[in-house]
Order: sequence, then structure tokens, then C-alpha cells
Amino acid sequence: MIEDGLVYVDHQKPAARGRLDVLMVDSGKSLVVAEIKVTQDDGMLFQGLDYYDYVSTHVESYARLYKAHGIDPTQQVRLFLVAPSFSQTLVNRCKWLDLPISLFTFNCLKFEGEADVVPIFTEQQTVAPPEIVEVAHLDDHLNYITDAAVRAKVTTLLDEIKNWKPGNISLDPIKYAISMKVNGRVFAYLYPRRQHYLIGTFDSDDEWKEYSIKGDDDLATVKPIMKAVMERRMK
Repeated sequence: MIEDGLVYVDHQKPAARGRLDVLMVDSGKSLVVAEIKVTQDDGMLFQGLDYYDYVSTHVESYARLYKAHGIDPTQQVRLFLVAPSFSQTLVNRCKWLDLPISLFTFNCLKFEGEADVVPIFTEQQTVAPPEIVEVAHLDDHLNYITDAAVRAKVTTLLDEIKNWKPGNISLDPIKYAISMKVNGRVFAYLYPRRQHYLIGTFDSDDEWKEYSIKGDDDLATVKPIMKAVMERRMK
């Protein structure tokens, strides 16, 4: 058994550049393309990708063709490579692929007095590539606002907020927003938009709310709410 819940669908079906080895469906109803070799072969990755591309492109047709298997065409197709062993070169290539790929090695056992050969499968893990860390900067968020007047008002607002509790408030740029903290505890977020901005904060029941700020009246409504949350976070 390669994987619990895996069900055989078909084999040697015509596809791009040949016949794909085995089609299966997993327990989540995703279609699985399996490329199988009896010897170590780096070329199986490229061959498997050709079949994967073909099946992914026609997944709705496969779902209709094998309707009895309940294939879900909205699920991403998976790719299995199965061989006695894999070179480090192939393993290194696989870790950079942005698709659900699994590598399985196998050994065949024959028990005394039995005619059948039993394959034992073991999944070989691939190391995930290093993550690219994106560093956010306050100026990046301010410059995202294309309306100069709005950008100036946001700059003024941030300066004002820092003075609500001098020395206790930090403004930390994160991926899509500016986090506002008092003594290390978040009390609001500012989300820049091209022509305006949003303020996210908590209401009196500590439920998260977001407010679109398009004018002074909008800001006048939200400021007391932000200050109240800040005071609660100080306690």
C-alpha cells in the first residue's frame, strides 16, 4: 500500500508523449498521476511532469470519464514518482517544484512458500526550499498611497498616535499593514489603499471591526474607539 485510501483507476492511458503509467485517486478524491520505474532514472521526473501537465489540463474530462471514482476536478492533481531509489539530483529538483509531488522507494519481498512478490513502499521526504523573507518598511506602506493629500494625513495621524502614550507605542510595518501596539499589545492596524486607508481595531465588546477612512469625519469617529482600546490594553 503506497498510501491509505489510494484507489487504482487505470493504467497505460494515452497522454502527451506516450502512455502514463498509472492513474489513481486518493482519499480526498484528488486524481494522482504515478510514474513508475524499476531502476533509478532521473528522466522520470520530466516524463512525469509531461503526464502531470496533460492530466491537469484535462482533469475535468478525466473526472467525467471515471465518474464512478468520484474524482473532484477542483482538487489539485498530485504526482507520484515510484522507483527503487532516487538520485540526489532528482530530489534536489523536486524541492523547487510548486506542485504536490511525492517520492516513493520500494523493495520487493518474497516469503518462503509464497509465489507472490510483495512490494514495500517508503516515502522519501524532500527538503523544502528556503523561504524568502520579505522585510516591510513604513515608507513602503506610505508610498503605496498614491493620493498625496491622503498620504500626508496618514503621516500626521501616525505621528499623533505615537504621542498618545510617548515611549509606550510602537508602529510596526508588517506585510500588508502597519501594526499599532501599546506596551507590545496590538490595539489597531492601518491598511493603506491607493486613495484612502482602513483602520482595524476592536469595539467595546472586543470584536474586531474595520473602518474605511475617506475623510476627516470618518477619522473623527474611529479615533475615540482606537484610544479606548489602547487604554484597555494598558491595563
